[in-house]
Amino acid sequence: MFRSAVRLAGKDVRFGDKARRSMQKGVTRAVAAVATTLGPKGRNVIIEQAYGAPKITKDGVTVAKAIEFKDPFENMGAQLVRQVCNKTNDLAGDGTTTSAVLVDSIFSEGLKSISQGTNPIDMKRGMDRAVDVILKSVAQQSRPIKGEEDIVQVATISANGDEEIGKMIGQAMEKVGRDGVITAQDGKTMATELEVVEGMSVDRGYVSPYFVTDAKAQKAELE
Repeated sequence: MFRSAVRLAGKDVRFGDKARRSMQKGVTRAVAAVATTLGPKGRNVIIEQAYGAPKITKDGVTVAKAIEFKDPFENMGAQLVRQVCNKTNDLAGDGTTTSAVLVDSIFSEGLKSISQGTNPIDMKRGMDRAVDVILKSVAQQSRPIKGEEDIVQVATISANGDEEIGKMIGQAMEKVGRDGVITAQDGKTMATELEVVEGMSVDRGYVSPYFVTDAKAQKAELE
């Protein structure tokens, strides 16, 4: 009788400053790539794809998702950056690159303080208190968007400087209002078009598929 043995790869376990420095290196390397997209004068990043042509983007969260390192601890640092970018994108829809830059700064300065003897728990509490102060200050300095012109300016920046897209988003916001729903879809022509659909949009599916009256279009039309 023959028996085969499978030898599992050993785990790389690191502690203290060595582990933190390895993760910091991953954070810094990941943010260096993401930060190139920062602001209206940010540059494009080319990302290799498994299939097809490379992807060109100026979106911070897209760059963060594409970064992986061979070193597991550096890769964990990159994953932290990715997690922050994803959360910022989900909550705010923008500002992912700024969040990544802040992560690098906070992480680096935090490690510096810890290496000098600062208690990590006390530092975390201090950071939480600082966040409360910063949020109040930002709220006081912020100003509400007024009119289509302001919307166009914000939308143009979010569209990587594409004025045509910015103007179209401004028109769409002006038509549907603050609480309206705007959906981007692939068109059948080369032109960029704006279509306004009257009525109410409910962010839910059908309670039952039997409500569908038009099986081809998947619509429930009431006469």
